[in-house]
Amino acid sequence: MAGLPGSGKTTLARALTARGFVRLCPDEEMFRRHGVYGVDFPRGTFPILERPILEETSVQLREQFQAGHDVVVDHGFWTPKDRAHWRAVATEGGAVSVVVYLEASHEELWSRVSKRNARHEDDPNSIYFAESDLIRYRKRFVAPEPDEPHLVYDGDPESVLKTLQSELDRP
Repeated sequence: MAGLPGSGKTTLARALTARGFVRLCPDEEMFRRHGVYGVDFPRGTFPILERPILEETSVQLREQFQAGHDVVVDHGFWTPKDRAHWRAVATEGGAVSVVVYLEASHEELWSRVSKRNARHEDDPNSIYFAESDLIRYRKRFVAPEPDEPHLVYDGDPESVLKTLQSELDRP
């Protein structure tokens, strides 16, 4: 997936899990290991702490593919480089990958994030941050370009499944 916080990645990932996918979520592992962002560990250390978790997630992804499972990685994949890396992990694992882009306006993202902020100490998918952080994140996020294979999410998980099936049916 490719999307900013509040774009609906976890909602989509959970919908796919209900349809038989295995969900891997680095944010939840961060919460389990390190606690609440900005409370139990300082802001700014997230990328350093997250790096080994992402490496472990890629190992888990390969293992799930080897076991024959469909997998959704509940993560934002903000850059073409990140997406290419994870696409390669999937390909090496013998899987078909589809990058799903979840786009949303600033107003929609901030509305969702501000509601999630209220439960950030109890919900690993609700990392607390300010609107100024969201603005900064948007500047760092690189949406998939037309030359990067992706599906723009239309709000219907079935469209993701249909796209995956189309990819599987390719000769």
